[in-house]
Amino acid sequence: MSNPTTIPGAPNTSTTIGSHQTGGTQLQLVTFGIGEEEFGVDILAVQEINRMMELTRVPQSPPEVEGVINLRGKIIPVVDLRRKFGLASAEHSEQSRIIVVDVQGRTLGFIVDRVHEVLRIDSTIVEPAPAMVCSIDSDFIAGVGKLEDRLLILLDLNKLFEGQALAAAA
Repeated sequence: MSNPTTIPGAPNTSTTIGSHQTGGTQLQLVTFGIGEEEFGVDILAVQEINRMMELTRVPQSPPEVEGVINLRGKIIPVVDLRRKFGLASAEHSEQSRIIVVDVQGRTLGFIVDRVHEVLRIDSTIVEPAPAMVCSIDSDFIAGVGKLEDRLLILLDLNKLFEGQALAAAA
């Protein structure tokens, strides 16, 4: 097994769950929370995780686009996943983070309530998402990981950010 990955702004934890002898591939995920739900995205898409910073609002941007940030000279649009998922707004806290990802060759960020850990799971414990698995549109869900004590909703970043958010990033 490779060494755990450390991501700035994330707790320094790495856990392996669901290692079976069935030959399933390992998925390495960054897990985070929005409201009461826990989500995961492929770590290979994640460029970095940052503490909340001042966002610059952009007039006439889509409602889920919170604004833009200047990250080392690069202007990056930032999407509020609560708005994107149609959840109630919440004040940003000390634990709120901006996860910067690369989606279809474009860099953008999204705001989450908190980052949990880097997690390795066996692909055999991931099932296709049933309709109505959580309070978000199931088109964005790549699958649901059945962990020992909880469910982890795996997001498909390509589907989540196609269309409006990527057009705003252009």
